[in-house]
Amino acid sequence: MGAILQPTQLTLTNNIITRKILITLLIGTLTQIAFAQTFDKSKLDNYFNALQENNKFMGSVAVSKDGKIIYTKSIGFADVENNIKATENSKYRIGSISKSFTTVLVLKAVEEKRLDLNQTIDKWFPTIENAKQITVKNLLNHRSGIHNFTDDADYLSWNTQPKTEKEMVEIISKAGSDFKPDSKAEYSNSNFVLLTYILEKTFGKSYSELLQKYIVKPIGLKNTYVFGKINPVNNECKSYKFIGAWKLEPETDYSIPLGAGAIISTPSDLTKFADALFSGKLLKPASLNIMKTIKDGYGNGLFQIPFYNHIGYGHTGGIDGFSSVYSHFADDNISYALTSNGTNMNNNDISIAVLSVIYNKPYEIPTFNIFNVTSEELDKYLGVYASTQIPLKITITKEGNTLIAQGTGQPAFPLEATDKDKFKFNQAGAKFEFNPTDKTMILFQGGGQIKFTKE
Repeated sequence: MGAILQPTQLTLTNNIITRKILITLLIGTLTQIAFAQTFDKSKLDNYFNALQENNKFMGSVAVSKDGKIIYTKSIGFADVENNIKATENSKYRIGSISKSFTTVLVLKAVEEKRLDLNQTIDKWFPTIENAKQITVKNLLNHRSGIHNFTDDADYLSWNTQPKTEKEMVEIISKAGSDFKPDSKAEYSNSNFVLLTYILEKTFGKSYSELLQKYIVKPIGLKNTYVFGKINPVNNECKSYKFIGAWKLEPETDYSIPLGAGAIISTPSDLTKFADALFSGKLLKPASLNIMKTIKDGYGNGLFQIPFYNHIGYGHTGGIDGFSSVYSHFADDNISYALTSNGTNMNNNDISIAVLSVIYNKPYEIPTFNIFNVTSEELDKYLGVYASTQIPLKITITKEGNTLIAQGTGQPAFPLEATDKDKFKFNQAGAKFEFNPTDKTMILFQGGGQIKFTKE
């Protein structure tokens, strides 16, 4: 999303439905830090109160130290329509964090000698391009070359409908290959959908059953499972987008992401999962080392997530209006998790605030200034914008007095007015500057800028 202090070169593109131009996790690096044995809980509570009062965030966070929860906070609503507030037990879809769980299951299969990381996938998926060259490990570390089906322009037209294994394999097969296997790394949800089917065939059990048997029950997770239709009565959150108010988002059917993103959980459960994973309760040391091995920026079910001079390991996730992150910092035996069902800011700023408290670093309670625009004033920005720099078009529409942007094949997202002709989308650290006279728009993101012209 946006650079914080001296940004690390960590760009995660693992949102289940959002392309890489919109998703980045950057946590700053700077100097030596020490764990704060005590911290100002009231200030952190005030930080979250400020977010809640300004409709910037709905969700929960948790921090554990030495396996014990030392801070939790939940704000906003699990169900806006029925005025049900979020609590510590509210459950959120965690999107691509599911990949860490799936990787554990794959490595459990390897430990039990049911699978070999170097075996090719052609015996399971003969219709997949390059199946005789793609290994199980290539799927785990995103080096298969298999096209990411969630990048396709039509994905959002069918993602809410159930799909069978046959249908999903056909979708993935038809999309083909983007590069020669193992020649580079590129994020693909398709990899982990296929890994789900491999696990089910290998064990003769459903992914849901495997999750419960090998992870949930052994370490005592209370609120983690494969989701179905959202059930608010069961403390399951709905998800939202903020467009002047919280607007309900559609629900991706679980049969589509499966092991790539079909798990529901809580921050407390995620910290417990992280603590168990990194303390050797789930995998042998050699298997954990495989997960932590980074090549071309990708591990196996894990990414490096730095904070100052400490390196954490974890994953981010996003599905529908949900977003999440977890990380474990081994040096101080700290685990951190955030889950959200609605955000109107850069969640990375929240992660930095929480970790800054834990590590006794300065941070500020944000103030939010609103630049008001009328619906009529937005008309001059509306239209389709194209660029010679990238093959992405951005369509600008409006809803009431909120400007809406939508990239080719991507979900629409609201823009917040910051000044005359200037808007921002905090969740991606993106700024948009319009020149109605020249019919141009400049997108500023990640230290670069791209010029678009209205068609």
